[in-house]
Amino acid sequence: MTSTMSPRKLTLDDILDLRAYERNREEFRRQIIDLKARRRLMLGTFVSIVFENRETIRSQIQEMARAEKLSTDEEIQIELDIYNPMIPESGRLCATLFIELTSDDSMREWLPRLVGMERSIAIRLSDGSEIRSYPEAQHENQLTREDTTSAVHYLHFDVTAGQIETLATSGGVLVCDHPNYLEEIELSALNVAELVSDLRS
Repeated sequence: MTSTMSPRKLTLDDILDLRAYERNREEFRRQIIDLKARRRLMLGTFVSIVFENRETIRSQIQEMARAEKLSTDEEIQIELDIYNPMIPESGRLCATLFIELTSDDSMREWLPRLVGMERSIAIRLSDGSEIRSYPEAQHENQLTREDTTSAVHYLHFDVTAGQIETLATSGGVLVCDHPNYLEEIELSALNVAELVSDLRS
């Protein structure tokens, strides 16, 4: 890793080897479940958004390494390179969007109808401004298509200093304004605290 890397980003030293992770997995997963409960919002019946931070991404890499039995530094570094862009920098939020369809029929029906979903999520603030999503660049080519959408998207939101203060003091509403899936949900106080912590760190 280079010396210019943000201190927020994960390095090899942050990832436990498989045996050490297995010993601590139960407690680690309990903590992550609690953390994600404050960071996950359900938009309508089958779309959810999880706002990521350093710990949620570390958990993702640990679970990936466990499932695929990754053990070498080279294998782990590949995962770090893939997922580090999803750790938010100051002034930016990062999120994973899940389209949670459970049958082949529903996927065939809905995924073509939701093309452009990755640019249809916004946080609407009390002053009327919006913080709009855009796809994370490294994953955009893999997940963005013209005729159908992916069930998972990785999103970024760039937030100005003024918007951070408005969010902190007045909260906001998470909105999906895709013409085929119009939904919104108010951010709870716990949601706002988590997001403001990401933005101000």
